[in-house]
Amino acid sequence: MQQTSNPVLYIAITSHGFGHAVRICSVVEAVKKLYPEILLVLVTTAPRWLLESYIQADFIYRPRTFDVGVIQADSLKMDKVTTLEKLQHIYQKQDAIIAGEVNFIKTNGVGLILADIPPLATKIAEAAGIPCWMMSNFGWDFIYRDWGEDFEKIADWISKCYGKCERLYRLPMSEEMSAFPNIIDVGLTGGKPHYSDAELREDFNLNSPKDKTILLTFGGLGLNAIPYQNLESFPDWQFITFDANAPDLGNLAKITKTNYRPVDFMPLCDLVISKPGYSTFAEALRMDVPIISLTREGFAETPLLLSGIKKFAKHKIISTEEFFQGNWSFLNQDLEMPTDDFSLSKNGTEVIANAVVDYFKHLT
Repeated sequence: MQQTSNPVLYIAITSHGFGHAVRICSVVEAVKKLYPEILLVLVTTAPRWLLESYIQADFIYRPRTFDVGVIQADSLKMDKVTTLEKLQHIYQKQDAIIAGEVNFIKTNGVGLILADIPPLATKIAEAAGIPCWMMSNFGWDFIYRDWGEDFEKIADWISKCYGKCERLYRLPMSEEMSAFPNIIDVGLTGGKPHYSDAELREDFNLNSPKDKTILLTFGGLGLNAIPYQNLESFPDWQFITFDANAPDLGNLAKITKTNYRPVDFMPLCDLVISKPGYSTFAEALRMDVPIISLTREGFAETPLLLSGIKKFAKHKIISTEEFFQGNWSFLNQDLEMPTDDFSLSKNGTEVIANAVVDYFKHLT
């Protein structure tokens, strides 16, 4: 990348699953449409194909690891021991990581860091002399503190990093995020469908009515041992999955091309079945699609998300036993109605994108 007079936005994305990449990339896509001259640097280990599925424009891909999130075997199983080991390694190597990024930032004229939500991004910005803005519904200090004494030192370090953040856009279904000195609450974030209903129905032979069409989506890590045999009990229903290892069943459409995303199919569906995840929930809420969610133990964000869909979505919450060992009779049961009589604001993507564009335009 060569130094340029064009504005440069550096986007730092946490190394955990796909959800953080999805929600910040929806913002970055909006930024690029509002301000085509801006140059984008995506700094993450999330796969490039995922970023490209949201950002329909050129960007620089800079694969770097600033945090680890949670090391997992799948979307429900967490490895705390390995997570702590990798966190400690980053903590010990932070000076070298920061120095390398500061050199890149200064060489290439980066004007702003937008992060979701690696703690080191704030220290990189401070050393480079530019602002760091963040967006999230939780901080990693919140997750690790819940895991007890072994994680206390790391959680304290992360809180201090977040204290250097110039501006946090706090998303719905959030924790307090008290480490951040300047908090701006915004609405839901998420992508918009890239394809029409008619295109998807024709390309994937989806003939079932909307009230018999269900999207199964479990995040970037997926789930092991999904009981697909249960689908045989619902021959008149259409199921859609992004699991390339799913069996070939007459009522199961497998989406394997990386240009397609769950949000593209949500308008066709009367129901999303998922594990707790902000981006899936937010996109479903933005599309007014009901949600059936599994529970997830040991992750402090989960109660925030489940509380959110109870308040704002037609929903049902099921146990892992009902999902993995049951016959999916929950599909024939009535959903719970939302408990709140008002809806969440859905403009988080647009609010953050406009703020980024305004910042750069005031620099010129």
